[in-house]
Amino acid sequence: MSSTIVFQDIRMKSPDGFRVEIDEAHERADVILDRPPLNVISMPQRDQLRLAFELLDEDARVRVIVLRAAGEHFSSGGNIKGFMEATPETVSKLAWNIAAPARCSKPVIAANRGFCFGVGFEISLACDFRLVSETGLYALPEQKLGQIPGSGGSARLQKIVGITRTKDIVMRSRRIAAKQAYDWGIATECVPDNRLESATDALVEELRAFSPLAQRTAKKLLNDTEDAMLTTAIELEGHCYSRLRQSDDFKEGVEAFHAKRPAKFKGS
Repeated sequence: MSSTIVFQDIRMKSPDGFRVEIDEAHERADVILDRPPLNVISMPQRDQLRLAFELLDEDARVRVIVLRAAGEHFSSGGNIKGFMEATPETVSKLAWNIAAPARCSKPVIAANRGFCFGVGFEISLACDFRLVSETGLYALPEQKLGQIPGSGGSARLQKIVGITRTKDIVMRSRRIAAKQAYDWGIATECVPDNRLESATDALVEELRAFSPLAQRTAKKLLNDTEDAMLTTAIELEGHCYSRLRQSDDFKEGVEAFHAKRPAKFKGS
């Protein structure tokens, strides 16, 4: 990656267990879990991750966000001791913090390898795309602690794979290998371990080629209509289509199509 800079903001101070890098040349930001070897996610880190996504959502230099990790494991999950020490107010915000990638208007890609357990799995489920290497293992192991997933994991998973498979994963604390995760629709792509970075790079470049306005609209529409009745979803889709019809990007897209040239979208 060329010309990366470490992202700093006074509102985030010193990130706990992760870092953020921005590659302006590729309009890309990487949120990198960096507490080797297992990238355990602490309680304060959850709130900082939320803030990082909110700040990157406002950053005009960034078109696509990648959530990845240093080392051979994405994350083994949360700091277990932290749950016993956290206040009820802190615990009540767990799902809100981990849902930050879903609320972000920009496309968010999770690049998973090795262990992707507990909150590591939950924050990946909140991303728009999950690329997993063949070494990847997904799990929600909270039953082994006498608990249930608390950051949206079981709810998001049920939307993706249905109640039968979600019960199998949650109630048995079952580990799901990368290929099975792909077959079940949990992962967007499953690639060899040595191709995870190149597959992530390729998806970033693919997403950058689209209209940022159309991308933001599509993401919000799909998120907002996930639980809607079909008639409501179709109605909202029509309104979004109508608004985009007036955009400069749509005009450019049509002109580029007829001229048989690549479109140059500006996000307006």
